[in-house]
Amino acid sequence: MEIDRAELATFLRHRRESLQPEDVGLSRGPRRRTAGLRREEVAALCHMSPDYYARLERGTGPQPSEQMIASIAQGLHLSISERDHLFRLAGQQPPVHGASSEHISPGLLRILDRLQDTPAEIVTELGETLRQTPLGVALTGDLTSLVGDERSIGYRWFTDPNMRTLYSPEDHEQLSRLWASGLREVMALRGPSSRAAHLAEALTAKSAEFREYWGRQEVGVRPNEVKHFTHPELGMIELTCQTLVDPAQSHSLLVYTAVPGSQSSEKLRMLSVIGSQRL
Repeated sequence: MEIDRAELATFLRHRRESLQPEDVGLSRGPRRRTAGLRREEVAALCHMSPDYYARLERGTGPQPSEQMIASIAQGLHLSISERDHLFRLAGQQPPVHGASSEHISPGLLRILDRLQDTPAEIVTELGETLRQTPLGVALTGDLTSLVGDERSIGYRWFTDPNMRTLYSPEDHEQLSRLWASGLREVMALRGPSSRAAHLAEALTAKSAEFREYWGRQEVGVRPNEVKHFTHPELGMIELTCQTLVDPAQSHSLLVYTAVPGSQSSEKLRMLSVIGSQRL
C-alpha cells in the first residue's frame, strides 16, 4: 500500500482540532485560543516528538511505522474504524481485529481520563495492563512498561516472588486459584494456538505451584470485590474493585475505591500526595 500524505495530513489535523482538552484528561487553562488540541499536546499523547507529528500534519514527514500509527490512533482517541482508516492512509495494513487487539476504545479512555484522583487501570483478558491512572501507578507501580510474558499479571504471580508483596498474604491462595482458573477459561475460549495457551505452557514449565493449581481443573473462580493491597510505606490498603467491561475489545476498566471515612480512604489521600515516590 502507498501512503497518501495529503489525506493523512488532513485527517490528523481534523481529528486533532475536534478533540478538546477535557476529552483527553488535560486542563483547558485560561488563555487557550487553539481550536481543539495543540500539536505538542497530541505529540505528547502519542509519545513522539512535536516536530515529527507536525511534519505528518504538514504532509512532509516520513512514512510512519505500524507501531507509530497505533500510538497516534490511541493518542487521538480513534475508534477501531478510524484507526483502520489511519493505517490505510499511512500505507499500512490495519491490524487484525479480535481479542488480541490492544487498541483501547475512545469511550473507555474518556472514563479513565476522568479518574485521575482514583487508582484505575485498563487490562486485557490476560491481565496485561494497557493504561493506568497516576494513582494506579503509585499503588502498584508502572505496569505498562513490562514486556513479553511478564505483562500478564497471572504470569508474574507464579514466576516473580516480589509480585506477591503487593497483596495481603490472606489473599494469596484465592489469587492463585483465580489466575489459574481465568487462564484456563481464556485458553478454552481462544484455542490451543492462542497466547493464553502459550502462557499456560510457559507456566507449566516454570512453576510447580502453577502446575498444582492448573491440575485442579478449576473454572469459574471470580475475584473478591474487596482487595487488600500492601504498600511499603502506608501498609494495608483495603479497596473495593469495580469493573467495566468492553466486550468488543475484551478489555476491562478496573476502578479501586475506599470506603469514605475509613483508614484506607485516608491512606489513598496520602498516596495521592506522595505519588510513586517513597517517603
